[in-house]
Amino acid sequence: MENFIVSARKYRPATFATVVGQNHITTTLKNAIRNNHLAQAFLFCGPRGVGKTTCARILAKTINCQNLTPEAEACGKCDSCVAFQNNASFNIHELDAASNNSVDDIRNLVEQVRYPPQNGKYKIYIIDEVHMLSNAAFNAFLKTLEEPPSYAIFILATTEKHKIIPTILSRCQIFDFNRIQTQDIANHLAEIAKKEGIQAEPQALHLIAQKADGGLRDALSMFDLIVTFSANNTITYQKTIENLHILDYDYYFKMTDFLLRNDLPQVLLTFDEILKKGFDGHLFIVGLAEHWRNLLVCKDVATTQLLQTAEEVKKMYVNQAASMSASWLISAMNILQQADIQYKNSKNPKLLVEISLMKIAHLQSAIELAKISNTTPSEDSKKKKS
Repeated sequence: MENFIVSARKYRPATFATVVGQNHITTTLKNAIRNNHLAQAFLFCGPRGVGKTTCARILAKTINCQNLTPEAEACGKCDSCVAFQNNASFNIHELDAASNNSVDDIRNLVEQVRYPPQNGKYKIYIIDEVHMLSNAAFNAFLKTLEEPPSYAIFILATTEKHKIIPTILSRCQIFDFNRIQTQDIANHLAEIAKKEGIQAEPQALHLIAQKADGGLRDALSMFDLIVTFSANNTITYQKTIENLHILDYDYYFKMTDFLLRNDLPQVLLTFDEILKKGFDGHLFIVGLAEHWRNLLVCKDVATTQLLQTAEEVKKMYVNQAASMSASWLISAMNILQQADIQYKNSKNPKLLVEISLMKIAHLQSAIELAKISNTTPSEDSKKKKS
């Protein structure tokens, strides 16, 4: 039986061109390699799963490549590249600062730096989770980081830049990694699904991408989980919401229609159905507020592009947004915001949500009454005219 390799490892980028959603980083690094403007120390910062360690490894492989391509990419065929790909390179050293954070660990690293590379031009030291180093370890590292030998390059990676002491920051060239856009993650998942022979619905991939919150590794982990859950190599939207325990957007569309029609019985029955399915009331009001934010975005063609979802769902949002006013949406979102704040302190959270929904259900009639009162002349004004 062949060993299973998770997608995050199997499809880990091997060149700058295959890194997802970090063009500003990869372009700068390729230009630095092409023009021989390499800094002595790099600091890669950003959220988890966005490609910091991956870019560090690609950079380390590329600067020691013996046959660089015209695009400043590693060839993948020379002795240095092959050694790196087989985890047998003596020029690239990785240190996990989470478990090697003492002064002695840094002293050992500094001792290694004294010896030049036997093959290749550079010795590269990748230190992951560098913020975990102790203050004493940081201080022991300062002098070497500031004035390393010409053949030594340090690449530091961290998710918590604010924990690194300023004296270290001032000695590094800092690169801030972005959260990866939902569409970029969805496109990457679609490519992997195609390579693996998996039929995947676009809505399902968008949902995974949204749930990942900008982290590609999280998205790939969820993707693997849902593929395992689906026995016939088919990822559907329905299976995805079941596996990730996400409330179907159909409920939000239905609830909005019932509230607009002031159909209070259906509003309460639908909310009860959501609770019986095991969803939390707080999750529901947060999701409904997000749904109305999306509707508000769809009120104008210029802002529709801010909606990060599949095209079919986008059309549903645009159609529903056309049937309601912006004033209704803003007022309804304000009521939900108050319920969100009060939820944790409420002794009867279900009743709190139900009262909030009742208020929203009567919003439309309140808006219409306000319009009538504004257009109908008051009794005082009639007497003055007469």
